Amino acid sequence: MTRARWTTETTPLPPHALAWLSQRIGLGEPFEQVPLTAPESALIADAFTALEAVSTISTDPQDRLARAGGLSYLDLLRHRGHGAVAVPDAVVQPASPAEVLEILQVCVEHDIAVVPFGGGTSVVGGVEALRGSKSAVIALDLAGLGSLVSVDPVSRVAVLQAGLTAPEAERLLGEHGFTLGHVPQSFERATIGGFAATRSAGQASSGYGRFEDMVESVRLATPVGEWVVGAAPASAAGPDLKQLVLGSEGLFGVITEVSVRVRPKPYGPRYEGFVVDGWEAGAALVRDLAQDGVLADITRLSDVDETEVALELAGSKADLLKKYLRFRGVRQPCLVILGWEHRSRSATMSALSGKKVVRLGRAMGATWLHGRFNGPRQRDALMDAGVCVETLETATHWSRLSELRDAVRAALTAELGNPVVMCHISHAYETGASLYFTVLVPRDLSDPVGQWQRAKVAASEEISRLGTITHHHAVGRDHQPWLEKEIGAVGVGVLRAVKAQLDPTGILNPGKLI
Repeated sequence: MTRARWTTETTPLPPHALAWLSQRIGLGEPFEQVPLTAPESALIADAFTALEAVSTISTDPQDRLARAGGLSYLDLLRHRGHGAVAVPDAVVQPASPAEVLEILQVCVEHDIAVVPFGGGTSVVGGVEALRGSKSAVIALDLAGLGSLVSVDPVSRVAVLQAGLTAPEAERLLGEHGFTLGHVPQSFERATIGGFAATRSAGQASSGYGRFEDMVESVRLATPVGEWVVGAAPASAAGPDLKQLVLGSEGLFGVITEVSVRVRPKPYGPRYEGFVVDGWEAGAALVRDLAQDGVLADITRLSDVDETEVALELAGSKADLLKKYLRFRGVRQPCLVILGWEHRSRSATMSALSGKKVVRLGRAMGATWLHGRFNGPRQRDALMDAGVCVETLETATHWSRLSELRDAVRAALTAELGNPVVMCHISHAYETGASLYFTVLVPRDLSDPVGQWQRAKVAASEEISRLGTITHHHAVGRDHQPWLEKEIGAVGVGVLRAVKAQLDPTGILNPGKLI
């Protein structure tokens, strides 16, 4: 059952990037990685025997450590031996939805906490092996639920099992001529069930929709029985209970299958780069595209700092490109990436006509496409160089967008000293947009955990004041302190009531969301 903690490609930092980073913020001192050991399993013999009778189970230390936490900066620190790691007492790997139901019944009988585990990509503590009041906790690894169940080509609906990874889902759908089109930065590891449980948003969500927009129905196992929500493309049969499941983060049940809307594979997708002069001009441009209904499938605006990093990573071409932009009168370059897979390129380009936009062409678009997953791939290299590297995300209305961006940057700078704070609009809507921040700063060797925790709290206070605490990373454990402010005490009460109905003994994912 053992699997490597890192199953995706890692990308080293080129020498010129390290040199620039050293000059820009300085580099921290790498610290020695401390070997991890798993504590003795607290799972009692009777519970182990009962689980073994219905599914595959392991208490091997390496299996347990491989499912101990997600992929946040603090998770990575813990797995390098800095900070306490919450390790599950066992890993259980069901092979069918029916097995999941049986496992939950055993865990109810023995009062064992259950943490659903897909790709392990949570960056907000969503898969941390917390046991709450329970004597033991298992990681319920859904890798065995990795099939494409069915495809309805007439309705363009496919049924996917929850443990299916995004790349494998695309491969299987591609054999039928279809695509899901959901490509978040976690794409290489993330699973279908995880997308549904966290209300994921992909890089092409402007064209394909967020994941919740794609979902037709959900099948989940709960401690009180199986529940299927969603019966038709649209319904007026009371409140949409499907929306209680989407974003529930494993608290109400374990998602086992998801029925999704699929689309024909795109023919000849195209990605291009553009530059505008200044953040405000760029935000206004994206707002116009959104409100006129002519967004590209992928529409991303980088601020000056993020654009600077992108240009520096261009290597030998960077100086020529900067000179060209200065020649065109651009003093504060902000990069715009537009990509068309299904939407009309001509409609977008017509809307750009007459705007103050410098077109960089398909080469810059291809560069972005080639490096679209470099963020997660380069984190190990940055940490090896002594850098604290982490991300934050939020969303708000257009009228508050720049205020929110400035407030988060100020909060991070006040806590961290002289960080690089990069920001981009990753998703745009008629009424507002998301903001995605990436932070780089030399790591504090004396207190690396506290360094980021203090910065995250300061930034989250500003995010909560002006926007949503999370646009697509979910709540997990990290954002929990700000949830009640956003949804109100009544809203928290509603979630608790649903939890009590579906999970009366509280075995599912303790300590998350509410």
